[in-house]
Amino acid sequence: MKVTVDEDKCCGAGSCVLAAPEIFDQRDQDGIVVLLNPDPAEDHHAAVHDAAAVCPAAAIVLS
Repeated sequence: MKVTVDEDKCCGAGSCVLAAPEIFDQRDQDGIVVLLNPDPAEDHHAAVHDAAAVCPAAAIVLS
């Protein structure tokens, strides 16, 4: 799995951080998503799928 994020779409809701804190974080100044690991291990795939599903801005892309 490859994870990418579109920072321009991100609204800073933080749902991704709650779903997969090992993979996503937020910038302190504006809350925009920070991708910590674009190639997560298989044991994180379910959490990453959940994060993408709950993102209100659809800023997380999985391939």
